[in-house]
Amino acid sequence: MIMQTLYAKKIGMTGRYTEDGERAGVTVLEVMPMKVESLRTKEKHGYRAVRFKIEDLRFKGRELLKEVRGEEELQNDMEIKVEEMLKIGDTVKVSGTSKGKGFAGAVKRHGFKGGPRTHGQSDRERAPGSSGSGTTPGRVYKGKRRAGHMGNETITVMRARVLDVDGEKRRIVLFGAVPGHRNSLVKIVKV
Repeated sequence: MIMQTLYAKKIGMTGRYTEDGERAGVTVLEVMPMKVESLRTKEKHGYRAVRFKIEDLRFKGRELLKEVRGEEELQNDMEIKVEEMLKIGDTVKVSGTSKGKGFAGAVKRHGFKGGPRTHGQSDRERAPGSSGSGTTPGRVYKGKRRAGHMGNETITVMRARVLDVDGEKRRIVLFGAVPGHRNSLVKIVKV
């Protein structure tokens, strides 16, 4: 059995010291208990996948169903153990939903410079500037970088290094930051 995908709850961030004596930021994740619920086969469903029943650690008594394509076939009701999949030093890809920041202006959202702070320009300091393109076509093009909803997007961190694996507590420690707030759901794929 070679599993490549896990789901976890983000516990939070802390710090650890490296071998060089430098302090580094790490993220602690608690892997959710996963059990094979059903198998999808090429002959019956037209694709190969494994459907998992996941005990949601964020809300008591709630279960999630997640489908992972391309995994090797497993047996029904088989439980996935984190210590069988990951070891210290492995690299993983971690996907999660970033923190939502609501409606933000162009200066905060896209890093625009803003207008001059002198010569009586008191109302132009954080303004984005003009956005039209002139008489033709006489409108603002779609996709321009303007004010709008910021955050709450799916972000993937590539090549995060595993620093520690605790099979009893189902916890793993990754080097660096992982997207999302505390108790958010993240997907971990072994690279």
